[in-house]
Amino acid sequence: MTTAEPLGAVREHVLGALRADIVAGRLRPGDRLVERELAERFGVSRVPVREAVRALVTEGFVTFDTPRRAVVRTLTRADVAELFELREALEVYAAGLAAERATEPDLARLALLLGRAAEATRADDAETLTDVNSRFHDDLLALAGNTLLVTVMQPVASRLRWLTRRNEEWPQQLAEHHELYAAVAAGDAERARSVALAHVRTNYRSTVRHLFDEAEAPPDLP
Repeated sequence: MTTAEPLGAVREHVLGALRADIVAGRLRPGDRLVERELAERFGVSRVPVREAVRALVTEGFVTFDTPRRAVVRTLTRADVAELFELREALEVYAAGLAAERATEPDLARLALLLGRAAEATRADDAETLTDVNSRFHDDLLALAGNTLLVTVMQPVASRLRWLTRRNEEWPQQLAEHHELYAAVAAGDAERARSVALAHVRTNYRSTVRHLFDEAEAPPDLP
């Protein structure tokens, strides 16, 4: 990273790298983000680092436990429930629209992602699976053909990826994605909504169980 680059570009580079580190688990809940250390790591001044950290606070990844101490946020049960409630409301609706509106090229792209997910599942490649599974959901949302749905979902998409990265029940997720794809490909909107609802709720229970290290899954969302 060179200081000749515009400040905004430097900030976006630092922000993207830190966000990726949090989502991938290289930075864990409670880890401290020290401006001086990060500035040295990226070879930049403290200003873009400070701005990137503030952006991560806005996105919900980082919090200040004191006025001058930024740490990776530790999500509570309420945080997780709220994120999944939003996901349930939007993704279930989007799945029905996608079943009504998806074209053959759209379905081909989803099938390609499922193929990549199957390969990554066999290889137990968590990083690739997180990316491909998130892209599957992003593409399904886009197939709804409603830009407001995408706009509403964008601010929390990275946080949802952060959560699902911790749920490593990959074979189950792959099977559910195949079932969702089949409903969309068949043009069955009612079935697509039903499968999407079951998928989100299963993912919620699994995520909470893994996140809070509990043997029993929580009840469904309200």
